Amino acid sequence: MSRAKGNIAEERACAYLLENGYYIVERNFYSRFGEIDIIAKKEDALHFVEVKSGEDYELAIQNITPTKLSRIIKTANVYMKKNGYDGDFCLDAVVVTPLSVEIVENISL
Repeated sequence: MSRAKGNIAEERACAYLLENGYYIVERNFYSRFGEIDIIAKKEDALHFVEVKSGEDYELAIQNITPTKLSRIIKTANVYMKKNGYDGDFCLDAVVVTPLSVEIVENISL
């Protein structure tokens, strides 16, 4: 996927999160392990959000591999340590297709 398409998907994901009561804390947080697309807060919990897009839901969601999930977890830990955060958190995915935007909370493999 091109970076331009990725940016459009991230913009749609942010708009969806904002409409659903989330506050965007940070975007595109990098560590040596990888990147977290969106860090958001809702009801005193941090949400580390991976944005995936595709022509349909199945094509998009299958791109969250065990390796990708491991990198997200390591990067989330770096963020929490760097910011002294020790509260509740979860790992989520926002799946963006041409016709919909959908959140998948508490992703795991």
